[in-house]
Amino acid sequence: MKASILVLAGDGIGPEVTAEGTRVLRAVGAKFGHTFTLRDALLGGVAIDRTGTALPAETLALARASDAILLGAVGGPKWDDPLAKVRPEQGLLAIRRELVLYANLRPVTIHPKLVGASTLRPEVLQGVDLLVVRELIGGIYFGEKTREPDRASDLCVYTSDEVRRVVRRACELARGRRKKLTSVDKANVLESSRLWRRITDELVRKEYPDLQLEHVLVDACAMYLARRPASFDVIVTENMFGDILTDEASVLAGSMGLLPSASLGDGPRGLYEPIHGSAPDIAGRGIANPYATILSVAMLLRYSLALEKEAAAVERAVSRAIDRGVLTADIALPGTPAATTVQAGKAVVEEL
Repeated sequence: MKASILVLAGDGIGPEVTAEGTRVLRAVGAKFGHTFTLRDALLGGVAIDRTGTALPAETLALARASDAILLGAVGGPKWDDPLAKVRPEQGLLAIRRELVLYANLRPVTIHPKLVGASTLRPEVLQGVDLLVVRELIGGIYFGEKTREPDRASDLCVYTSDEVRRVVRRACELARGRRKKLTSVDKANVLESSRLWRRITDELVRKEYPDLQLEHVLVDACAMYLARRPASFDVIVTENMFGDILTDEASVLAGSMGLLPSASLGDGPRGLYEPIHGSAPDIAGRGIANPYATILSVAMLLRYSLALEKEAAAVERAVSRAIDRGVLTADIALPGTPAATTVQAGKAVVEEL
């Protein structure tokens, strides 16, 4: 296979972790006989510094011409002025919107060797294997905004079509798993959530009667993720709720440095990134965990390039590297030396 992949390293630790992601992509190409053409472009703070905008037109054009996009992270204190007209996060939101990547997939599993890295008891983590499908280009992040000296507002808007398409994607994924769908909302308070619940009910009843559907309020879901996370299979929810809940879910795995994501639309092109941020406090120190980025590469191979065998090989390689004890500082066991970012990436390539 020949494929064109755009690499958006971004800010902070982004360049460090994407370097290991591309190392793995090249290794997969060599092992399985594929040709991956990798191109670099600017997004986020580094793009603001060089071009004055968080998403340059050239970057968007390259993204549209690519089969898939691998992203590191954006943002940092350098660009954190709340009054700034241009912020790094605007580039990330814009590329998701422009490519109509409305479904964000965030899987959460527990590696046996890392049970101790979580703050939860081992028995709570037993059997955890869940997938959060987060609506990505609607809701409060994209609604009309106002800001005055003493008043500000953010409008949360969803249409029935926006809800239907992301719930349908979640239903299809649930059918390939344990056939249980949890829809998370705040329907006891919010009108947007009441619409979300009604559309979800109608869709599942008409098109997916084989699925077990439950509705859970977002505050209850946050509690259940800490108390009984293994009870979930596929969770589908709106943009802000999904953002918050998946950060909470990273505690289950032991670190944000372990959780990948895929942002998908109706076609095969997707954007793949770790769920963590740019971590400016450790940028340039060579200690960032690249496993989430490498697992995002596995998702890229699976969802955009339809290379299931190769995706599974990358996931096994990460698991074996962890089994070997190649653990970065965020997940290193007490009394054991921590691996560097490069050492972790090289370990995955060796296991491949």
